[in-house]
Amino acid sequence: MKYPKEYLDEIKTRLKVSTVVSKSVNLKKRGKEFVGLSPFKTEKTPSFTVNDEKGFYHCFSTAEHGNIFDFIMKTQNLKFGEAVKYLANLAGMQPYTFSKKDEEREKQWNEYSEIFKIYVEYYHNELLKNHDFNFVREYLKKRKLSKEDVLNFKIGYVHYNANFYEKIKSKFSEKNITDTGLFYFDEKKNIYVERFRDRIIFPINSITGQPIALGGRTIKENNYMAKYINSPETPFFKKGSNLYNLDYARKLSNKIENVYLVEGYMDVVGLRSKGIENAVANLGTSLTDRQVLVLNQFYDDLIICFDGDESGYKAALRAAENLIKELKPEKQISFLFLPDNEDPDSFVNKNGKDYFIQFTKDKKISIHNFIFNHYKNETTSDPSSLAIFEKKIRTIAGTIKDDYIKKYVLEFFLEKINLLTPNTNQNKHKTYFKKAKSLKTTQIHFNETKDLSSIEIKEFSFLYFIINNLSLIKNNFNLIQDVKLFSTENKIIYESVFNKILNNQELSINDLSIDSQILNKISKFASIKHILNKLENDEYRLIELLKEIVRDIKNYELEIRIEELESKFSKDLNENTFNELRQLKKLQKIN
Repeated sequence: MKYPKEYLDEIKTRLKVSTVVSKSVNLKKRGKEFVGLSPFKTEKTPSFTVNDEKGFYHCFSTAEHGNIFDFIMKTQNLKFGEAVKYLANLAGMQPYTFSKKDEEREKQWNEYSEIFKIYVEYYHNELLKNHDFNFVREYLKKRKLSKEDVLNFKIGYVHYNANFYEKIKSKFSEKNITDTGLFYFDEKKNIYVERFRDRIIFPINSITGQPIALGGRTIKENNYMAKYINSPETPFFKKGSNLYNLDYARKLSNKIENVYLVEGYMDVVGLRSKGIENAVANLGTSLTDRQVLVLNQFYDDLIICFDGDESGYKAALRAAENLIKELKPEKQISFLFLPDNEDPDSFVNKNGKDYFIQFTKDKKISIHNFIFNHYKNETTSDPSSLAIFEKKIRTIAGTIKDDYIKKYVLEFFLEKINLLTPNTNQNKHKTYFKKAKSLKTTQIHFNETKDLSSIEIKEFSFLYFIINNLSLIKNNFNLIQDVKLFSTENKIIYESVFNKILNNQELSINDLSIDSQILNKISKFASIKHILNKLENDEYRLIELLKEIVRDIKNYELEIRIEELESKFSKDLNENTFNELRQLKKLQKIN
């Protein structure tokens, strides 16, 4: 049986080719493409290219060419179905099962998408061509929307007496029509009524570009109708999993570093009409983890820009507390607050694209700064108030899933608290409290550390120990003989020490010829330096510390090998692979 085209398209849409390929090929950016050594033959000069915009890879030395499915099948020797399962898992999607239920669901999807396609096209053309709707077109002009904007977003208008149900009831089943959420049943009149009648409609597309829901805005000022309504949730539309304009904005991620997340359809349309195309909107609900996860597959820098009023601020705070737990070293989440009573649409129309972008650079605030500042502003100098404040932000920092980000965000929070209570901290014993860094220094340190991997930090401690205990290392050379480092710069320093000891040469810091910048980096990021300073002349404890550092580095190597074998075993179920894996896990426990 065949996989549904929609399912395969969504996998391809969610995963960049470079994301898939980079798991086995070391890629480097070159213009719009990525280049690397061919995975299909041994070579010294890169002939392998990846183009995310076009969605393919090409190897000039072997003429291999294809999409992500082709790449996984060829490099991992998998069948198509196995490659689909692997990539679906990588994309965070449920595996597809072939059952009667799935067949029925696919039929329903085909009808569902066909109904939406016809509906959107019909009312889009009505807005463009029906002379009775001049008042709607005038309204859009007043909102600074051009005909091009209407065309780009397929905006339509459903008039008050519309009855599209009658036009399609002979072609589609009643159940499938009502499942779209486009109509509701009026029991008094015994007819199906248009949910979006007397409203401008904004098609909400799936990530692959097909309409799956609508947003509707009334253009009349009255007290009994909600200004905006959205499609109800349906079997194929979940508000918390979709974003307005994502199908278009995702294509820009190879050219633009950040994406704006705003509250409304008109905000997205207004921004794009002024040349800011990298904008999406959530759909009338609180921002969800799922929506951020989808955005993170395309962008590393998310800027949340809600309306400049009290409700916009409260929505931003809810989003910040919910999303900080998803922070990762390579991802950034910031907030941009507009002046009072402004929204992105009105603000960009008044000030233009360049001003909006500069305003972003000047005014955006990181998620951790926003949270800290909010709760600090609610705190008084009363000890109980300060205690509640510290407890709150410690709790928020504790929700962060990534251990490295959690560590530095908590440190960032506590250092700022130290600045609020200088008299409390100045009399503490130096052994237990370190002097708080300046805010600028903390931020720089935080930003720099984000680019370091856990093994690099371990290696810095290892090298810091060696450089500051050369005599002890020479006399206990056996302790470092079989250590393997992973970072190129660190390897060079380690090999320099190693070779000099092997050749029985003089060993001093000057003999090592280490670049001063590298020395400074090691000293700056070695986490053991404060411990080491307390262990001077205590050779036994120094050797124990060295053994502990070496164990950490060796365990990292074990973890990598275990991950490789687990991946291999999940595919080949080979007994030899299993036995090797079991032995390594035993060794890991011993270490």
